[in-house]
Amino acid sequence: MQKNRTATYVNRRQQSWSQPQTQAYGRNRNMAVFQPSAKLGPVAHTILVALMILVLGLIYLTQATKPTSYGYEVQKIDAEIAELESKKSDLEVENARLTALESIENSSVAKEMTTPETVNYAD
Repeated sequence: MQKNRTATYVNRRQQSWSQPQTQAYGRNRNMAVFQPSAKLGPVAHTILVALMILVLGLIYLTQATKPTSYGYEVQKIDAEIAELESKKSDLEVENARLTALESIENSSVAKEMTTPETVNYAD
């Protein structure tokens, strides 16, 4: 009774003697060699290399365009900050204008003042 070997590992002792021996038998030496079941031709290798280069290129492009998108966001935020600062300065001026007359009229000095009886102008 003979068994069919379908495993991808072949014992070196069962290899054909036509293949060159790369390792001598001995201690701490593997006695099995991996033999791939699917063989790829030169066209398949070229396609695989091209796909790997394409994927690496896409990864590079996505990483390279991230700072550009961050730049647009920063520019928009800077414009918003400038607009809010100008609104703040306008509100400060309006606040000063509205509180100036009110503070003068409500001061203790202004309350003790009286209206003049006669007004004279210098010539």
